[in-house]
Amino acid sequence: MNRLRGLYLHVPFCSVKCFYCDFTAFAGQRASVKRYLEAMRGEALARPRLPIDTLYVGGGTPSELSVDELGELLRIVESCYRRIRDLLESTVEANPESLTTDKLELLARKGVSRISIGLQTLEPRLLKEIGRRHTVEEFFRAYSAAKALGFSLNVDLMSGLPTQTFDEAVSSLTRLINLEPDHISLYGLSVEDRTLFAKRGVYVDEDLDRAIFERSLELLAAAGYEHYEISNFAKPRKRSRHNQIYWTNGEYIGLGCGASGYLDGVRYANKDRLGDYCSAVEAGWLPQETSERLESKERLGEIILLGLRRMEGMELTPEMDSMFSRELACIGRQGWVERNGSRVRLTDEGVFLANKVFEEFVAPFGEGAEEVNL
Repeated sequence: MNRLRGLYLHVPFCSVKCFYCDFTAFAGQRASVKRYLEAMRGEALARPRLPIDTLYVGGGTPSELSVDELGELLRIVESCYRRIRDLLESTVEANPESLTTDKLELLARKGVSRISIGLQTLEPRLLKEIGRRHTVEEFFRAYSAAKALGFSLNVDLMSGLPTQTFDEAVSSLTRLINLEPDHISLYGLSVEDRTLFAKRGVYVDEDLDRAIFERSLELLAAAGYEHYEISNFAKPRKRSRHNQIYWTNGEYIGLGCGASGYLDGVRYANKDRLGDYCSAVEAGWLPQETSERLESKERLGEIILLGLRRMEGMELTPEMDSMFSRELACIGRQGWVERNGSRVRLTDEGVFLANKVFEEFVAPFGEGAEEVNL
């Protein structure tokens, strides 16, 4: 049983919103940063003061904060929870154009151990087409500066981008592998509602995206990266400790606009409008939009769904096996999962069709796999 507990802080500010982004993120709201940080402190004081083991600062773009604002954010963690340098792992997300040396030096002094850089592609043409502000040169500058200060580095790449070719995707990954980051996250483009890409009618060439992913698996394995979660690859002993809390159904506290948390069997999600979030905290309320305790089959389904994200799979309890016998049999016949006693894991085919697999473990149950004919 996973006994670690994480803390997630959401920083929703961006210079511009990327064309594919459907996260809680706002451009042109710098005037609200001070109010927002005060509200985050208020939320932290209002929630249970529980011990934490890991920290993840995500967004949005945390590196859009100034040095002083980043310092204030980290003081919230240390005054309400624990010294950052005493944590097992602490990660801050950043974009290359705003990850300056003075910000990196502050994070290093405070004991932050890990930086996650949003690169997405090393093709200048594609960076513009997806709404990114940084240049390739800015990425190399930020990466080198962070590496020189001793941070463990993750870099995000995307595939399936509009007009992206197979060769462009493979070239970006090959050049990134040559930099030897500790960790690489590889995401296929998903066109979500309320994004600019959705409004433009962008679609993903799934056959091309699959070919890119298959080649990526070969390149990453040859370079010594362990494929430990559907989209995540790590050098030995460099897996994300914080993210594994999510995938093993562990507890985590979520602070900030649009943040989610999971404590004592209850999942909650905060208000995702900046003004509503701040006003709720200022009025003395927890800024939650939803809260639910999953019971019975829904609870077990979520545990299975999360566990199957890991390449090693998971151990099914007798209760899980009984409640989901039909669903497990269906996806087994499709060749999407394989069993070894009580352990179940995705097959290679299941990795590519993971979203179809996961549908079987979300209510209403068992309605999809029997109808699929591939």
